[in-house]
Amino acid sequence: MSGWAATPPRSRTPSSPSPTTDLHGLTAHLNQKEHFVSNPSVQLYSVRDAVDENLDEAVARVAEIGFRNVEPYAFHLRTADYKRAFAASGVQAPSGHAPVIDSDAPGSIFDAAAELGMTTVIDPFIPTDRWQTSDDVHRIADRVNELTAQAKERGLEFGYHNHQWEFTNKVEGRPVYDLFVELLGPDTVLEVDTFWATVGGADAPALLRSLGDRVRALHIKDGTIDEDIRNVLPSSESALIVPEALKAAFENQTPAGQGDVDVKAILEAAPNALRVVEFDAYRGDVFEGIAESLAWLTAND
Repeated sequence: MSGWAATPPRSRTPSSPSPTTDLHGLTAHLNQKEHFVSNPSVQLYSVRDAVDENLDEAVARVAEIGFRNVEPYAFHLRTADYKRAFAASGVQAPSGHAPVIDSDAPGSIFDAAAELGMTTVIDPFIPTDRWQTSDDVHRIADRVNELTAQAKERGLEFGYHNHQWEFTNKVEGRPVYDLFVELLGPDTVLEVDTFWATVGGADAPALLRSLGDRVRALHIKDGTIDEDIRNVLPSSESALIVPEALKAAFENQTPAGQGDVDVKAILEAAPNALRVVEFDAYRGDVFEGIAESLAWLTAND
């Protein structure tokens, strides 16, 4: 794991650049969007066992499948290894996951991201027990806004990746995710885990439409959407410590287009976001699973 329409983000009025600058910027932005849609990424957490065994071989195998982008996790702990593996396999990492919100040295994480050529750093997990009250949400949003400013100083974007509890937990009758987005500054971005948002009860396409281009990336996964797993949560200490019901939900995940998630509608609702294939777990060969997801995206996106 690294998951209602939220309140739309606050807008800001940009300065008026010269026509030449504006045209150049628009062209670059459109090229970046085309690159993201036509070149999906894969969260390397999906193949974490292979990464643990031999990072270079794992990245090479992902590249052989056809991925040109990857999303590393905990990259600040193995920056040199990732850099070597990416260069050898010819892949890039436009985004990456790291526990920035709770870090005592976030600058070192952002520096590692810059060294790896990333543009976007995502914190993947704040446990459910810290998303219980309005004060909790304000505390997290304030920290995220602070980190966004630090990232911006290094030419990076910063944002957050959801699970299901940000939608099942409520404050004054609305999902805490709703309040969280409302409190974010305009520069903070989001990576929406579309599977976990759906499990949490969200109308994922409507959510994405409401968030617009603040959504920089989508986690694309599919599987069985079971009411029983909506409130089944991992340990507050680690996303890796999960009860049996949640473990089963992980293993019931499928390649894109083979489960209960309306992946086509999700893609249509966020046409400019980077598509990031991910499995929390998979009953078969996970490399075959990510290959099937890539093939489906190539044919259907």
